[in-house]
Amino acid sequence: MTDATTDAPGKVTGGRTAQLQHTGLRHGWTTGACATAATTAAYTALLTGEFPDPVTITLPKGQTPAFALAAEELRDGDGDAGRSAMAGIVKDAGDDPDVTHGALVRSTVRILPPGSGVVFRAGPGVGTVTRPGLPLDVGEPAINPVPRQMIRDHVAGVAARYGGTGDVEVEVSVDHGAEIARSTWNPRLGILGGISILGTTGIVVPYSCSAWIDSIRRGVDVARAAGRRHVAGCTGSTSEKVAVAVHGLPEDALLDMGDFAGAVLKYIRRHPVDRLTVAGGFAKLSKLAAGHLDLHSGRSQVDKGFLAELARHGGAGEELAAAVTSANTGLEALRLCEAAGVPLGDLVAATAREEALAVLRGAPVAVDVICIDRAGTIVGRAEPAGPRGAHGQG
Repeated sequence: MTDATTDAPGKVTGGRTAQLQHTGLRHGWTTGACATAATTAAYTALLTGEFPDPVTITLPKGQTPAFALAAEELRDGDGDAGRSAMAGIVKDAGDDPDVTHGALVRSTVRILPPGSGVVFRAGPGVGTVTRPGLPLDVGEPAINPVPRQMIRDHVAGVAARYGGTGDVEVEVSVDHGAEIARSTWNPRLGILGGISILGTTGIVVPYSCSAWIDSIRRGVDVARAAGRRHVAGCTGSTSEKVAVAVHGLPEDALLDMGDFAGAVLKYIRRHPVDRLTVAGGFAKLSKLAAGHLDLHSGRSQVDKGFLAELARHGGAGEELAAAVTSANTGLEALRLCEAAGVPLGDLVAATAREEALAVLRGAPVAVDVICIDRAGTIVGRAEPAGPRGAHGQG
C-alpha cells in the first residue's frame, strides 16, 4: 500500500493540479506531508474510534492530497492518558531519486492534559538534534519547523471537528530510519539516530535537488555555529579528502557541494565565513571558471574553446590551442597543456576563484580553489584572495 492519492499516483485532489507542472515526471510527497497525514489519521481515530482511510490533508499552498494508510493501531488504556493511536504511511517520492522513497512514516498520538499543546517526540528512526546551528534547539526531535506547523494545524482542525482539546503528544518514527540516515547529511550535521522530517511545501518536485541545497545551507549554519572560520565546498568524496589533507579541516567544516556551486556561494554570501575553499575535479571547476553555477553534466558542459583561450593566456601557441579545442575531454586538454608546460590547471583554478568572488559580491570571504584529477592528484591551485586579503583566515 502506498501513499498515492485516491485518483492516481502523483495526482492531487481538490482542483489545484495546475500548480503541479507535469513534465512527464511524477511528483511525490515529503516526509513532513506523510507525518502530517499519519498524525491526522491517528488523532481522528483517538477521538472517533475510526481511522480515515484515505486521509486528506491541506498543504501550505492549498493542495489537498489524500493518503492511503499502510498501518494503523488503536490502543486502549486506563482513561485518556493510557490511550494512543498509530497510523503509518509509505512515502512516495514520485520520480525523484529520494533516499526516503518507500519509507514507512508512522505517527503515534497520545492525549495530554489540557494546556499541554502539541508536544513532539522522536520515535525510532527519527533523529535528534545534537549541535547548534539548525532551525531547531539541541535536544529536539528532527522534525523541521514547517512540518511541525502543518501537524499543529491539522491537530487543531481534528480537535475542532470532533471535540478534542488539541493537547497531544506526537511521536514520529520511520521504519529503518537510522539506516537510511547514513545516506544523508544528518550525521555530519549532528542529527543522530535517524532521518529528519522535512518539507516546506509538502511536495517533492522530481530532480529539483531542493533537499541537497537545503542540506548545504544547514551545513553552513552548523559550521558557523561551531565557530568554524574556514569551510570547504567539495564536489565529491575525493576532493573532500584532498581538502582535509591540505587544510586539516574537521568534518563539520566540510560541505558536500556536489554540482551546486551556486548554492554554496549564494548562501555564504548571506552568511559569511572568513575563508572558503572550493575543491573539485578539473572538468567541473572549469565549468565554474566559465561562469556556470550548476556543474551537473546534464546542465552545463566543459567548454574546450574557453580552455583553449585560457591556455593562450598561459603561453600556449595556436597549435596547442587548437589541440585543446578538439580534445575529447577536459582532462585530455589538461594533459596536453601539462606536457607543454602550460599551467592550465592553475589558470582554471584562478579563474574559478574570480567567478566565485563575483558571486560573493564583496562578502567578507577569502576564496581559494583546488583542482584535482580523478586519482585525487592536485593539478591546479589558486591561493586565497578576497576582501579579507590575499591570505584569508585559516
